[in-house]
Amino acid sequence: MSYLVYPGAHHTRFHHALGCMHIMQKAVQTLRFKGVEISNDEENALYIAILLHDIGHGPFSHAMEHSIVEEVHHEELSLLFMEQLNKEFDGQLSLAIKVFKGEYHRKFMLQLISSQLDMDRMDYLKRDSFYSGVAEGNINSERLIQMMNVDNDVLVIEEKGIYSVEKFLVARRLMYWQAYLHKTSVVGELILTKILKRAKELVEKGIELEASKPLVFFLKNKVELSDFNKEILEQFSYLDDSDILSALKAWQFHDDYVLSNLCRMIINRDLLKIKLFDEKPEKGIVKKYKKEFTNLVKISDKEAAYFVFKGSLKNQAYSKESEPIRIYKKDKTIEDVIEASDQLNLKALSKPVTKYYVCFPKQILESYTF
Repeated sequence: MSYLVYPGAHHTRFHHALGCMHIMQKAVQTLRFKGVEISNDEENALYIAILLHDIGHGPFSHAMEHSIVEEVHHEELSLLFMEQLNKEFDGQLSLAIKVFKGEYHRKFMLQLISSQLDMDRMDYLKRDSFYSGVAEGNINSERLIQMMNVDNDVLVIEEKGIYSVEKFLVARRLMYWQAYLHKTSVVGELILTKILKRAKELVEKGIELEASKPLVFFLKNKVELSDFNKEILEQFSYLDDSDILSALKAWQFHDDYVLSNLCRMIINRDLLKIKLFDEKPEKGIVKKYKKEFTNLVKISDKEAAYFVFKGSLKNQAYSKESEPIRIYKKDKTIEDVIEASDQLNLKALSKPVTKYYVCFPKQILESYTF
């Protein structure tokens, strides 16, 4: 929902998939030039895996994972799509699936697809920085790729590329707080999740809602990962952003107070108020403002929970627990970028930062004090 903050922000799965594959082609060329043996089959596997790595994302990305399907993560759906395509292409995706699942013996191939310095992050940071106009997120992906090498089948960055890695990590942190976790983007996505949950709740009560056939299917049925067969996967593939947006436009006129008002918030860009805190907000704050809102608009406490709620946001630019970014030094030793860097702020970037939020309607803003 970043377009609510930055009108130029545009990032579809199709754009991202093509961008990732383009960068992967550059990486394969660079590694081969440096003497890393990559067979034609391995090359194709890398291209297929990166092209399809996000195919399991639903409309509006992560909002779907917490609403119309039951906590099914997009990586799991991406794998199901790849396995189904593998049947249709007579096993030609087998090696790509093996790489994607981390089962292939050449470790660097998975690192190119999924790691703390992969083609995925290199594409979306540069793409989103450009389209949102958040210049701090711009990275030198060309330089990063040129500095890549492989040592003992593990991906490394040559020592002279360390400054580009530092810039990459700082840019990632800034993009999260300025774009992905911008408070307006966050509240927009939270409202969308609440809309879909409310729609599902109404449909379960037998109330008919105007929507596309694929969306109606997921509203009417409780779908968990184990339920996904070929037919359900096909239904999911028909969903895109336009299904959701057209539903919001129709539902804004529905009789249900919760559904119609939440839809109007997104369509009219008149969202819930969101306040961020460095520490956990005072206990009972949600209960207090829910009570205030129920008195104001005469709805139930359960309905008010769609408008007044709290939560937390977490951002960690670099994780010490995950696969490290390895710096290949001139003396042929390998060191974690955190240890190799002389930038003290990189150590700070490895610490998770948590912020807390409270969302509430603007109607109670006048009496809201901290």
